[in-house]
Amino acid sequence: MKYSGFRLLREALTGHRGWQPAWKDSEPKKEYDIIVIGGGGHGLACAYYLAAKFGVQRVALLEKGWLGGGNTGRNTTTVRANYLLPGNEQFYEFSLRLWENLEQELNYNVMFSQRSVLNLLHSDAQRHAFSRRGNSMLVHGVDAQLLTRQQVCERYPWLNFSDERFPIRGGLLHPDGGTARHDAVVWGFARAASRHGVDIIQNCEVIDFDVQNGQVRGVQTTRGTIRADRVGVAVAGSTSRLLSKAGLRLPIESQVLQAFVTEGLKPLIDGVVTCGAGHFYIGQSDKGGLVFGGALDGYNTYAQRGNLPIVEDVCEVAMSFMPAIGRARVLRMWGGTVDMTMDGSPIIDNTPVEGLSLSGGWNYGGFKATPASGYCLAHLIETGQSHPCASAFRYDRFRKGRLLDEEATGPTPNLH
Repeated sequence: MKYSGFRLLREALTGHRGWQPAWKDSEPKKEYDIIVIGGGGHGLACAYYLAAKFGVQRVALLEKGWLGGGNTGRNTTTVRANYLLPGNEQFYEFSLRLWENLEQELNYNVMFSQRSVLNLLHSDAQRHAFSRRGNSMLVHGVDAQLLTRQQVCERYPWLNFSDERFPIRGGLLHPDGGTARHDAVVWGFARAASRHGVDIIQNCEVIDFDVQNGQVRGVQTTRGTIRADRVGVAVAGSTSRLLSKAGLRLPIESQVLQAFVTEGLKPLIDGVVTCGAGHFYIGQSDKGGLVFGGALDGYNTYAQRGNLPIVEDVCEVAMSFMPAIGRARVLRMWGGTVDMTMDGSPIIDNTPVEGLSLSGGWNYGGFKATPASGYCLAHLIETGQSHPCASAFRYDRFRKGRLLDEEATGPTPNLH
């Protein structure tokens, strides 16, 4: 079924009785050409591109719970490509261009809105750093504008411009950045993958890998053994725990990242704004709620819940940065388990186990990377070679010292 305005009108006039399930919930077969583990955005995108772009006939997508039940459904929906370092810059620009055509390609409204991302600066040193970043973005074809204090004030007059501790001196604007609806991204990729013949299998947890003579031969699941000579893994915060079953130890730590949303308010923030003095960002959803968050909780965990000290810290930064938020009630808060690498950049590479490929270590950047991560992992699985835009995300860069550290904080994941 192709979605269209005509179809919507037709169903409205006939009582909406003609809609079909968006995707087929399949039963597992005994063998596939390729298995993709992880039913979030990255795994679904990989399965879709394997079937739609590379023509693989027998693909299975395995998810231990329900589609989008992990980080894809627990993030704050920001999409951006305002990176500095070669490797990161090319990849996220590639992802942004995929986002721009995603709704037409999937025939699904993922609510992608390029409403801009603004990074505030608070010192002369930050101005120099942001100028360098903006110039790097322009060199790579990404739009960037360095705003003065007055320009920021005209754009967002409700910011606290009288705070002498963290004075707002200007900002770096990324006009092409914005937001998308996280669950719609999951549903769109699931629907498109199913239309191209991918078997989407929910409630199917992988409990072990079948590895013979260094080659993966399949997986053991809660719904039986499934065989395949090629397996892709995209399981976010569970990466290190799952791949330990294949005998792999990864340069990854899993930590919890919290987010918050207020009651619905009248339109106030047209884009996403980040505070350069503290790890804080805020935007406004289509429902009117202010969506915001801050830093990691700072300890290793696989739990999807946070602790109160970070709640206090984030709210303190919010009040300093945007005093008016003190009048809004916080409706809910949640946590996502993020897999943090030693340099803050991801891994898309083949593992030492032949036939076993990985997309992981996404730190804070997983959602905005969804289409490019899926495409590059599919390219890696099918061709055996890294996609040119993901060639810097090799597994062995930590051994060779070729790190991609945007934050320049060294091998300390909780600081990235």
